[in-house]
Amino acid sequence: MKRLLIWAYLALTGLLGSHANSETNRESLDFGDSLDIGSRRELFVDDRLIESMTEGITWELVQPQPCEVVLTTDAPWEGNTSAYYTVLRDDDRFRMYYRGSHWDNQKQQSPHREVTCYAESQDGIHWTKPALGLFEFEGSRANNIVLDGLGTHCFAAFKDLNPACDPSARYKGISRGRPVGERGLYTFQSADGLHWQQSSAQPVITEGAFDSQNLAFWDSKSQVYREYHRTFVDGVRAIMTSDSKDWANWTSPRLLEYQATIPAEHLYTNAVQPYVRAPHLLLGFPTRYLPSQGQRVEPTLMASRDGVHFFRWLEPVIPEDAPQDRRGNRSNYMAWGVVELDSRPNHLSVYATEAYYEGPDSRVRRFEYRKDGFVKVAAGDQVGALITKPIRFSGSRLELNYACQKSGQLRVELQDARGQPLPGFSIAECEPLKGDALADSVKWNQGSDVSRLAGQVIKIRFELQRANLYAFQFVHP
Repeated sequence: MKRLLIWAYLALTGLLGSHANSETNRESLDFGDSLDIGSRRELFVDDRLIESMTEGITWELVQPQPCEVVLTTDAPWEGNTSAYYTVLRDDDRFRMYYRGSHWDNQKQQSPHREVTCYAESQDGIHWTKPALGLFEFEGSRANNIVLDGLGTHCFAAFKDLNPACDPSARYKGISRGRPVGERGLYTFQSADGLHWQQSSAQPVITEGAFDSQNLAFWDSKSQVYREYHRTFVDGVRAIMTSDSKDWANWTSPRLLEYQATIPAEHLYTNAVQPYVRAPHLLLGFPTRYLPSQGQRVEPTLMASRDGVHFFRWLEPVIPEDAPQDRRGNRSNYMAWGVVELDSRPNHLSVYATEAYYEGPDSRVRRFEYRKDGFVKVAAGDQVGALITKPIRFSGSRLELNYACQKSGQLRVELQDARGQPLPGFSIAECEPLKGDALADSVKWNQGSDVSRLAGQVIKIRFELQRANLYAFQFVHP
């Protein structure tokens, strides 16, 4: 089924088989419209760089591998509807924020109020719930509650990386007001990530629907704060965004836009963030809500280069059988956060929920990606090729993130803007890459130096056999 969806999309967008009309494409192409990628790392999470693919090539979403359960919401102030997790790395520790809540299925009511909880970890795997002593719950302050009252339903926190940030507001958060305050999103701040206070007396954003994990962050590429929140369009859950230069004044929200071939679907959360290894790319893990299928949910993937126009993938990132207790009502959300663990330096960890509404508590499980491995360009026994659109770069070497099967290989050709091999950089002159590497330099007979092509308009032809390609980057010495 996945392969059929991929081929259907390629046919609709014209990527599949466009090599057959290459002469027409060359004549009509405006070479002045090349994309300057500089020395950025580029992933294949969207179609921005892809001009064509031959038969033998597939372009596939990658599902992360399930690992261990890292958190169980078994404290009296938590419960089976604990939700909306944020995971972030903060220097020498990992922080987690989430809602503590419970639903009694027999009585059909919540036995206690919602609170915002905090956990931390040294390794991203073993988490503790510190007794912070900040708020009282049932006569005791021996708990990990960091927020009580307004904002606790869906509080999402981040560490502000804006160089101009006041240290007293180094940590910021955003959350809805109702049912405690007025309808809309309020902002919060903290000097240490534990002691929080409101930074807006009134909601800063009022257009939308906010019963979801709304979030915000500093976008270093655009030099603005961005926020993403839920709304409805003709009864369908959707995502809106706005931005701010000062955290206080926000632009009017606008709906996210997707490729024209994508169907309208309920998107419940968004989990958008800059990808740390390529900050010009925003990755999101929106949850697809399926009300006609017992209110099931499943996280998906989307990517953007401007924060508004996103390329969405249709397949679930984490299927409901990965590995258990994800088939129920709202039992399969991604946490907001992609982090690297010191013990797993070649991988990235994400987290997702399971067993929502089921037992006395719910759980958070860690999942693992290869670095840059959200989407792959893949080939089996048949040799296939992907050709990029015209690009310009800076740097002196081309590095690839790839993995070959036994007897598999990958070769690269640098072409001029019309698709002709450049002297010294043809497929025939390329030394085949084999094995598995996160950053391996491409070499031709003349060596790996490509600096004389820097600034010129070129195309790249990646030729694969029994291999996967995840990312590429032109680098300086």
